[in-house]
Amino acid sequence: MARRSAPPGSGPAYYTPGHLTRGPPQPDPNESVVSRFFREQIFAPEKLPGNINILTGVGMFVGGIMLARKYGDLLVPA
Repeated sequence: MARRSAPPGSGPAYYTPGHLTRGPPQPDPNESVVSRFFREQIFAPEKLPGNINILTGVGMFVGGIMLARKYGDLLVPA
């Protein structure tokens, strides 16, 4: 016996039709440019690992400068 498939265009059986017709959530028209930038570029889940890498690099750089300024005299022989 041949296996019968679903009708064309019916989509997966585990989706409800409401999920297929709705698009992405519409942004708030009263949202400011700054809050939209933070939402889309800083806190977006797909961009968070890269942002954490950048923050780690900047923190190491600033920490190195602070250590060199505080204990720089130990690096130079007297």
